[in-house]
Formats: sequence, C-alpha cells, structure tokens
Amino acid sequence: MAGSFGFEAEKYDVSVKIGERVLLPAVRSAAADTLIITDGFSCYQQIEGLTGRKALHIAEVLQMAIRESRDAGKIPQDAPAYAEAHK
Repeated sequence: MAGSFGFEAEKYDVSVKIGERVLLPAVRSAAADTLIITDGFSCYQQIEGLTGRKALHIAEVLQMAIRESRDAGKIPQDAPAYAEAHK
C-alpha cells in the first residue's frame, strides 16, 4: 500500500493482499520485543490495523536510542557539541 492507494475503497482488498504476501505475516511472526519500523504513514496504518502491532517511525527509534545512550552516560546531554568535538 503506497501512499493513499490502500485507503481508496476500490483498492483496499488489493492493498491487503499485497501486505499479506510478505510484510504482514513477518510482522505477526516477529517477537513481541522486535521493533517494527516504517517511514510511511500508510504502512504504519496498515500494520497497526491488520496486525494490531504498533510500528515506529525511524525518528522515534533514533530518539529512543539517544535517550537510552544519554541515560547510560554514553552521550553527553549536549549532543550537538559532543558531535562537533568528535568530528
């Protein structure tokens, strides 16, 4: 389902069939602690609506990683200055 394709009533069944070929079975069989990552809104909607799993945008995953690294003391609170100093 790319863009608004699967949101159109006459194309919904096709979008589900496409998703069921590989993506949706893989999401369903993924372990509960596996991150499901997508960069598109329509993929996010299809994954959540048809599998019950919540997908994350890559920016959310990066934010999680930064927070975990900061909490572990691996990245200083002033990350931009840290990055500049370590070029």
